[in-house]
Amino acid sequence: MELKEKQTDAYSHVLKYTGIFGGVQGLNILVGLVRNKLIAVILGPEGMGLASLFNSVVNFISQATNLGLSFSAVRHVSELFDRGDEAEIAHFVKVVRAWSLLTALAGMLVCVVAGPLLSSYTFAWGDHTLHFMLLAPAVGLLAITGGETAILKGARRLRSLAVVQVYSVLTALVVSVPVYYLFGQAGIVPVIVLMALATMLLTIYYSLRLYPLQLRGARGVLGEGMGMVRLGVAFVVAGIMGSGAEMIVRSFLNVSGELDTVGLYNAAYMLTITYAGLVFSSMEVDFFPRLSAVGVDCHQLSLTVNRQIEVSLLIVSPMLAALIVLLPVLVPLLFSAKFVPMVPMAQVAVFSMYLKAVSLPISYTNLARGNSLGYLLIEAVYDIILVLLIVVGYRYLGLLGTGVALALSYLVDLFIVYLYTHRRYGYRLSGAVVRYATLQLLLGAGVYAAVHVIDHWVGWLAAVLLVALSLAYSLFVLHQKTSLWSALTMKFRKRFRHG
Repeated sequence: MELKEKQTDAYSHVLKYTGIFGGVQGLNILVGLVRNKLIAVILGPEGMGLASLFNSVVNFISQATNLGLSFSAVRHVSELFDRGDEAEIAHFVKVVRAWSLLTALAGMLVCVVAGPLLSSYTFAWGDHTLHFMLLAPAVGLLAITGGETAILKGARRLRSLAVVQVYSVLTALVVSVPVYYLFGQAGIVPVIVLMALATMLLTIYYSLRLYPLQLRGARGVLGEGMGMVRLGVAFVVAGIMGSGAEMIVRSFLNVSGELDTVGLYNAAYMLTITYAGLVFSSMEVDFFPRLSAVGVDCHQLSLTVNRQIEVSLLIVSPMLAALIVLLPVLVPLLFSAKFVPMVPMAQVAVFSMYLKAVSLPISYTNLARGNSLGYLLIEAVYDIILVLLIVVGYRYLGLLGTGVALALSYLVDLFIVYLYTHRRYGYRLSGAVVRYATLQLLLGAGVYAAVHVIDHWVGWLAAVLLVALSLAYSLFVLHQKTSLWSALTMKFRKRFRHG
């Protein structure tokens, strides 16, 4: 009985924090959807494609020059925070801020110097060197934001981080729409810089309240951060590969197709990969620390990873099935009628998220064990496969082929991640994971087939019923494995009595 209660509490914990952090991301996404709708109407696919190219370049340079401080600093600040040594924390905060400033200056310099190269590589028309040089401040601001965010994460200020995210999205809505309306595509670069500035100001507002800026004793602190920098190098390389792959993909689509194609691809990517990923937002904050605490116990490692996979699958699967049905309606509403051609691609790409729900928790095993080399190798293989599959898919099937490529790349990634983790750490997929994944994938495939094969209202009715079945199954299993229903019932009873 005691073992069953522990298992129930474990599942409830995973479900609780997945819901909390997913809820914050969901709110951000809802505001972002309104913003994207307005921008899509103002700029159209071509303008959104141009913004996507500039943003991908800024992210690439930021990842290449920030030394991974936004990740590695979290671990060091967190360790000091657990010890409760305020003097040591204050001193290490100086180290983080000094390195953040250094990486900000380095990133800006790289952006300015590499401007001509970026212009000739990214665009097949026109000279955009000045645009890339003007984006340099955004790179510097992102570096400072990364350091301050790491401080807040390490000090467990999750509420402050959530508030920063919400206000950043609201600011983006209030600032970007008027600028785009007045200046059109000419406002893209200013908006990117203004958004980076707004996010930085919001972040440092909370971080400086927690740890005020202290210049005294800051001399020589750069030499103390080498351990943090070495830890972040692997994540820098992985970030470079990931951002580089996305930049290559968008540049290829821009050169091989048209700028409209980049805009359509980016919109479909946001709807499937980014928006569906809100369920996975708790991984870094909650799941990763728990997995790190497991140690070398192979059984406990498998148990922890499998529980996370089960909850992620059960939550995300009904959402994905519903997304397949609703995309033809959502796209004109969220963007405009010009974006309808990307619906078939997005519907296929949805299946990549089923696979990610399984592969992502497994991939955190290498990070939890400090195996940076294994993590880098797997990321490198995935990025290469992604680019190759998208090139082949687009040439043979057009935009639809890019959706097929995304799904296939995640399938290959799952196979590689599982095989590597199984052989190195003895990890095994549980029977429950295999059962849930198989059933939900079949239901998702049934929804897709009903929408595309049965060209009649009967097909849509069958798709809706399958979505309902997916939701009912997930709720049934979550009810069996967690105490959530009992907790909610008790809360409503208390309110009813006091009401």
